[in-house]
Amino acid sequence: MLGFRKLKGERLKVKGERLKVKGIFFLLLSITIFQFSLSSCEGTSFQSSVPRYPVHVIIDTDRAEFVTFKNPSATEYIILNREGYFLNGRFLRTRDVMDAYGYGGVVIYANMVGGMDAYDLACPYCAKRGTCSPCEVDGMYATCPLCGEEYDLASGTAVPTKGIANEYLLRLNLIRSGNKITVSQ
Repeated sequence: MLGFRKLKGERLKVKGERLKVKGIFFLLLSITIFQFSLSSCEGTSFQSSVPRYPVHVIIDTDRAEFVTFKNPSATEYIILNREGYFLNGRFLRTRDVMDAYGYGGVVIYANMVGGMDAYDLACPYCAKRGTCSPCEVDGMYATCPLCGEEYDLASGTAVPTKGIANEYLLRLNLIRSGNKITVSQ
């Protein structure tokens, strides 16, 4: 009887080792599948209907015309287009030679959650159809003059609100460092 119990204990020990090996095998298999699923998503990222045009804007909030944008309150904005710079709809100055303003112009917007966002003002719905006029900014919304879609800038997402378009405005990279605000593609 004693020999049988010892043998049974050895069998349990061997079976326990097998379970450990199986557990490690399934863990490694799961990690491998997860990594493969991440790498298989390459090249499938969302592509906006708005054509990619160069964007290069540097705002120095120490300059007199931009000093009010140093600590902007919600819904304040700067627009840069082919005509120049506008602060809350008021013309400030012509653009610099090195400024690049994207496809439909650039808006830098102080949103309701205390941050800043930058978008290309081209309406994606109209850009997809080959007809594009820059959206007009008025307070919390950017409105396309052609199709009438409104994009909610105050939320920090520029989501379409009327249901005409199914794409948000094209978000641009915005970096705030000290007194400089840099916007790029």
